[in-house]
Amino acid sequence: MDATSFATAYALSTSIGLRPFMTLALASLAMHLGYLHVAPAFAYLGADGATWLLAGLAVLEFAGDKIPALDHVLHVLHFGIKPVAAAILVGGALGAVGASPDATTYAAMGLAALNALGVHSGVTALRGASSAMTLGIGNPVVSVVEDVIAIATTLLAILAPFVGAALALAIAIGALVVLRVLYRELRKRRAVRA
Repeated sequence: MDATSFATAYALSTSIGLRPFMTLALASLAMHLGYLHVAPAFAYLGADGATWLLAGLAVLEFAGDKIPALDHVLHVLHFGIKPVAAAILVGGALGAVGASPDATTYAAMGLAALNALGVHSGVTALRGASSAMTLGIGNPVVSVVEDVIAIATTLLAILAPFVGAALALAIAIGALVVLRVLYRELRKRRAVRA
């Protein structure tokens, strides 16, 4: 496996941490058009039916994430969806050089799942803070920003993997910073109440 494949995989798993179905739909389209090559075991992701299904799910995800309260329901569902989606997509992207996944691919799939879950945790914390501060009114704006970042990260992962990985790293660091700030704010509020 080469560094380009790992950069692509990392960027895709980070993007899935933001928008799983949008990332999968764009990756499926890229596979269908020949821009993203995957292992034969994962070729179904680029099939016509998969591309259309994922595009439909991406539209539902896009619309649902703009509706306060429904966005929180989606975030709960995504705790299970995002790690699995990241593992599958990364397994396909890294397995492209071999016919069957090896131990390194399986390890990368596990790390991809954890990465997507970590990014999702940061996004969920940010969304919770947005809901608390704006009573949900600011959530659609946060959602649009997440959409733009997810699209950019996915496209860069496919077209310029190292730039995509750099953006993914910035997103991961940003998620950690958000979690840390929210944690400190929560501790500060608890100290005031005590």
